[in-house]
Amino acid sequence: MWEGNRLTATLIWMISFSFQEIVPLNAGNVLVIEDNEPAARWLSLINQSLNQSCSLNSRGLTKPATFSPGGSLFFQKPSLKKVSKSFRTESKRRLKTCNCSSPQELLERKFSKELCFRCQQSFVNRDELSSDEDEDGHSTNILTGMSTSMTSNQMKYSLVASKQMVGIFVTVWMKKELVQHVSHLRISSIGRGIMGCLRNKGCISVSMSFYRTSFCFICSHLASGEKEGDELRRNSDVIEILRNTQFSKICRTASSRVPDKILEHDRIIWLGDLNYRIALSYSDTRKLLEKNDWDALLDKDQLKIEKEAGRVFRGWREGKIYFAPTYKYSYDSDTYSGETMKAKDKRRTPAWCDRILWHGEGIKQLSYVRRELRFSDHRPVCATFMVDVDVAEDGYSRRLPSVCMKVGIEELLPFTSKRTLALT
Repeated sequence: MWEGNRLTATLIWMISFSFQEIVPLNAGNVLVIEDNEPAARWLSLINQSLNQSCSLNSRGLTKPATFSPGGSLFFQKPSLKKVSKSFRTESKRRLKTCNCSSPQELLERKFSKELCFRCQQSFVNRDELSSDEDEDGHSTNILTGMSTSMTSNQMKYSLVASKQMVGIFVTVWMKKELVQHVSHLRISSIGRGIMGCLRNKGCISVSMSFYRTSFCFICSHLASGEKEGDELRRNSDVIEILRNTQFSKICRTASSRVPDKILEHDRIIWLGDLNYRIALSYSDTRKLLEKNDWDALLDKDQLKIEKEAGRVFRGWREGKIYFAPTYKYSYDSDTYSGETMKAKDKRRTPAWCDRILWHGEGIKQLSYVRRELRFSDHRPVCATFMVDVDVAEDGYSRRLPSVCMKVGIEELLPFTSKRTLALT
């Protein structure tokens, strides 16, 4: 895009995926050992979409690379730990624990040409992150049904973090050349299910610093139910998540402002199945749906009502919704559950259960849409943001302002010019 007399290139520099009910929420997964196989397969599919080359089909359209012939999807049980390691930029790559500078280090750097922000040697092995995905030792076979043999030079995006908690799964990817500027990576999980503690419901939070700006991603699955008063249980889940999420202290500088709590971060994204419903009867909701009267339906949206009343998500923002309710659909169908005689026993009032909110300055939403994928009873939602990021140079901080997002022309973007940092 043109801005004044300057050509400003744009890119997607970070991508986060959030899943709920990635496995059945049965007693075995909740109380015994959670099934990591679906998460490993999703990681492989995401990597294939982000990093593998496309080819032309018979109609001249692009399609993602197919599964490698070296194995079978149906006879290999993938290891989430091993699959995750294969999608790092380098198999032995280590992330910086802390890139904060003490006053003495700043003084030394001023007189040394060899020292710079990028080459500080405080590292932590990814395997040592207590909240990383490496708790799945019961699986030992690598997912050979999908290609994981790409070299670092072939990869555009590197896996930064991933974590599963029963049915909740979150994963964060970043442009591989920017991973070196990530530090203070920590992950925390909170169970909010049965008795307010089991992990069939709750959240996973990922905290990280990118340059000098802190980010937090909260992937949640809140209390279900469409009875009057169930929205209060969801409010309680949000309040307890914000109150009880605590990130470990790993900063080597005592005076550092590295956040320990969610709301202490500079830029925060909350996404997932928040489960807020529409406070109308099924028949009244259906009448408004037939008219595509989203404004009238949104006036009865529980999340909007609770937020405007100040009972939950104070100070948080959400983009305007211009799409149909995302729940509940019959499987492999564009029909809401309960519209046919066959599905009436599972009828639910349609609602915008799946939401994305944000908190903090220097962040602006560019898009907020739903995707028409039929493999679930929910329709997934997607948002794109542009953000400001503070960069330290020789001990001084400068802000890289953000503009709009576009994929595929990042090579035109000089590091020292006005830079687009787009987050999806």
